[in-house]
Amino acid sequence: MSGQWIVGVDLGGTTTKLAFINMDGEILHKWEIPTDNSNEGQNITINIANAIDDKLGECNERKTKLAGIGMGAPGPINYETGVVLNVVNLGWQDNFPLQESLHSLTGLPVAIENDANCAALGEMWNGAGKGASDLVCVTLGTGVGGGVIANGNIVRGINGAAGEIGHITSIPFGGAPCNCGKSGCLETIASATGIVRLAESELSKPESKGQLAVVFAKNGKVTAKDVFDNARNGDELAKKILNEVTFHLGFALANIANTLNPEMIVLGGGVSRAGDILLDGVKANFSQFTFSAARESTKLSLATLGNDAGVIGAAWLIKNKLNL
Repeated sequence: MSGQWIVGVDLGGTTTKLAFINMDGEILHKWEIPTDNSNEGQNITINIANAIDDKLGECNERKTKLAGIGMGAPGPINYETGVVLNVVNLGWQDNFPLQESLHSLTGLPVAIENDANCAALGEMWNGAGKGASDLVCVTLGTGVGGGVIANGNIVRGINGAAGEIGHITSIPFGGAPCNCGKSGCLETIASATGIVRLAESELSKPESKGQLAVVFAKNGKVTAKDVFDNARNGDELAKKILNEVTFHLGFALANIANTLNPEMIVLGGGVSRAGDILLDGVKANFSQFTFSAARESTKLSLATLGNDAGVIGAAWLIKNKLNL
């Protein structure tokens, strides 16, 4: 068994990441394919199965080299059955039997989990949270996702929707609408999309000035990276936006720490690449709102696996399921 590989799959709305991973959580081969969500998403698992076969051929390996497939997918998932309960951007109908579909096409054991949970498992197995069995992972990307690990196990909740940190209410009244149907969610503030929305709201004011305003005037838009870069250079408007983001993120994470008392909270996703300017502000607010026992025991850090966290965590799923 030790010489076998695991297939890790991280299914996204536009791109699917795949990797062959060894039993130590190390990536041996990784590649990407487009996610074809046409025809009610019927091509997605077919394309994944074909991509695995093609890569095995390139590596001159037989399918017996593979122990199984672990896969992260967006949305709430029934882990026991591998059914995706509902997802908005892949074309699937509600209650899509993802595990069964992929198993029937490949003949391999398959384990399915929410993609943010997989990122958390990846960071626990071989990333920033290595060695920690109580861990919260927050992914700050286009949206805000979360994975909660307690005593080494993913906390899924009654229907697989636990860890939806992005939908903690941050602005109870008058907040921006969220894709989930609520308003004022953390996702509307701390995601890349939310940061841009905050910036454009500030920049639309006639009195806005400074370097970020110059970027906006020149390009007609700004990015989350523009906000962080200009805040780092002392731009007052960019710093104001950053302070709002880190306040709400630190406040939400403090309440999570007060509830769960994890050993670590790991920040990942594209927004986390801002680095210390984000982390330092979050830590300051986190410290202010955290109960003393949790404040002293919970460490905040940046994820280390980047875009590889999802495939590594997905591989851990099958290793754990099969007791490899």
